[in-house]
Amino acid sequence: MVRRNLNDLLSFVTVAREGSFTRAAALLGVTQSALSQAISGLEARLRIRLLTRTTRSVSPTAAGERLLNAIGHRFDEIEAELDELTELRDKPAGTVRITCGDHILRTTLLPRLAPLLQEYPDIRVEFDVSYGLRDIVADRFDAGVRMGDTIDKDMIAVPIGPRLRMAAVASPAYFAGRPVPRKPEDLTEHSCIGLRFPTHGGLYVWEFERRGVQRNVRVDGQVILNSTPHIVLAALQGLGIAFLPEEEFAPHIEEGPLLRVLEDWCAPFAGYYLYYPSRRQPSTAFSLVVDALRYSEPRPGPGKPGGASRKAARPLRIKPSP
Repeated sequence: MVRRNLNDLLSFVTVAREGSFTRAAALLGVTQSALSQAISGLEARLRIRLLTRTTRSVSPTAAGERLLNAIGHRFDEIEAELDELTELRDKPAGTVRITCGDHILRTTLLPRLAPLLQEYPDIRVEFDVSYGLRDIVADRFDAGVRMGDTIDKDMIAVPIGPRLRMAAVASPAYFAGRPVPRKPEDLTEHSCIGLRFPTHGGLYVWEFERRGVQRNVRVDGQVILNSTPHIVLAALQGLGIAFLPEEEFAPHIEEGPLLRVLEDWCAPFAGYYLYYPSRRQPSTAFSLVVDALRYSEPRPGPGKPGGASRKAARPLRIKPSP
């Protein structure tokens, strides 16, 4: 029986998945030249080309795609099994990879997980800040964070925050000499700060609702961005009306630099959820992370409506928007 070099096979899988020798070398902790030599050696021994290389990209050939599909998940299984062995240690350990947005990372994930990480020094959490709708299975994340109505139905979703509302805001300087919009349709006469989705490149259509009546407005303006912190900054600079979850603007609305409009057209909707594949076998480290992030609605005080105790929020499946 001919023994293969598993390191070379792992190198191939990593390059094929990343589509880049640079990123793969960084993940594997080797130099690009060593990685290139390993792939070339593997191709020479197999006598078949596995990767197509250009100056801009790397992609598997038909043979490479077949090999990737055949062995890629095997390395995932080995990695998962090694993580499971940490269950036999005295303290939980392992790495949890989460993809999320900038705002929810700063306001929720880091504050909630800080005590956990201090208590369990062998648990590591890696965050990927992304505004696109990442495929957490294909990109090998343990979990992701999205708003509830954007999660695929085959995922388990755990609430990590309360229901949210959108807010349309602009600076007093912007409204100087301009009429304040009274209904969503009025926004077409204003310069609005657009949000472009990184995943498919489309512009966000602003969605409003009041007493069951929905209005979608395709806005226009001088500035288009693909990250929410910069949208807030653009609004503060007087570059137009911005539209994001109200918590993104909260300190600026309270302190006065931004004025809110169309508030009666901003109905509550499902907030942020941590989601992960339903077939995933969670490790102790992952379970501790989920429990630390899980959100339960606060109980009303004595004498307030709904004073009876409520059950803690449980994982649930969220259907995608029609």
